[in-house]
Amino acid sequence: MATRPSEASPAPPIVQKTYEAVQWLVPKVSRFPRAHRFTLGDRIAERALQLLETLAGAAYSKLERPLLLDRATQQLTGLRYLLRMSHDLTLLGSDSYGHASGLLEEIGRMLGGWQKFESGRGDAGK
Repeated sequence: MATRPSEASPAPPIVQKTYEAVQWLVPKVSRFPRAHRFTLGDRIAERALQLLETLAGAAYSKLERPLLLDRATQQLTGLRYLLRMSHDLTLLGSDSYGHASGLLEEIGRMLGGWQKFESGRGDAGK
């Protein structure tokens, strides 16, 4: 299973964790009922994929990293709300919602730590 852009530059753990979350989440939302699959389901899948792309971009772009990390925070927040909505509409069971929430919580902690690390570096990281 190739999850890294190259063997020379392995993906940071947050990118790998987000990849695994997307891999788990996309099949879940594809099983939403037809009335919600192409609205809420597509938005959840799209937001999760955007988050993955944003974090991967931040991993390999030092100049744009602060902006990308802020964008990832916004995407993660939006994804949390969309998942909560899917649970409230009983599209996602409590076990699945709990698992997804746990994954997003872990990604959020990793993201916050990365942002804190980057802000502490100041101009030294550029």
